[in-house]
Amino acid sequence: MNIIIPMAGMGKRMRPHTLTVPKPLISIAGKPIVAHLVDELSKVYNDKIDEIAFIVGDFSQDVIDELKNIAISYKAEPKIYHQTEPLGTAHAVYCAAQSLKGNVIVAFADTLFKANFKIDENVDGTIWVNKVDNPSSFGVVKIDESNFICDFIEKPKEFVSDLAIIGIYYFKQGEILKNELAKLIKDEFKVNGEYQLTDALKRMQLNGIKFNTGSVDEWLDCGNKDATVYTNQRLLHLLDKNQLVSKNAQIINSKIIDPCYIDEKVKIKNSVIGPYTTIHKGTEIKNSIVRNSVIQKDTLIENQNIENSMIGNNVKIISKADDLSIGDFSNIVK
Repeated sequence: MNIIIPMAGMGKRMRPHTLTVPKPLISIAGKPIVAHLVDELSKVYNDKIDEIAFIVGDFSQDVIDELKNIAISYKAEPKIYHQTEPLGTAHAVYCAAQSLKGNVIVAFADTLFKANFKIDENVDGTIWVNKVDNPSSFGVVKIDESNFICDFIEKPKEFVSDLAIIGIYYFKQGEILKNELAKLIKDEFKVNGEYQLTDALKRMQLNGIKFNTGSVDEWLDCGNKDATVYTNQRLLHLLDKNQLVSKNAQIINSKIIDPCYIDEKVKIKNSVIGPYTTIHKGTEIKNSIVRNSVIQKDTLIENQNIENSMIGNNVKIISKADDLSIGDFSNIVK
């Protein structure tokens, strides 16, 4: 099995967090988003993962090395491909043409999921979907009376289906997908200036490939700050609570309200942390309350009340404690 993960996008909706770190490498619940994705994919596949291919943009060598280490941690061969122009989802996947062989999973890097199933390697292909209230914002599929996909529609203006494609696909023969992607690009078949993966899938379906649908228990998004904070919350809720707080963290005169992830070399003093808070390595928090938030590495927070927030690496947020003299019947709201 080869896993292909397109992640060349600039992550504009996640700025400023993506100014120095690509979105899939932002850490939540203790590890990068893309590592959570690979972890879930490894659970739904019974056999060995041979390659993990990452399609990247203009990323630094440190980022490339981190991606390679993620693949190696699953005993898979890392492959790095570059997409130099934002020409759509089909073009992104085709950048990894050399890895489109045999059994292939394509999974877009800002999609996380929780599921209780195993991939059926005997089917031509599986496309994972989820019912949504606003199908006009998604690529959707229609299914026939045999429960096979009979049509793909990209962001329909009128209702045709509420089964949205979540961005995870299985192909029994990656070579067939590669050939259809090559034809799409050769024919310069674009929609709004981009090559769409759904157009290649439609061609495959018309040529006799039978796609069934798969469903997930939970579909989690990391498209913007609020969605990512919520995804961190859900991951903390689902992970083993006994493995979330490092024994090497210093917790002094403080209260931790589960669930929280607290990394090694974290120092917390005179504070209340949680619930649903992730604090990464080397961060120090003093005299503060932090709830439902994600704090990255080597950050200092002092005298703060923080909620529903994302704070990056090497940040300092320090306020002086208020010196107050307040009379009767006063109201102070901050």
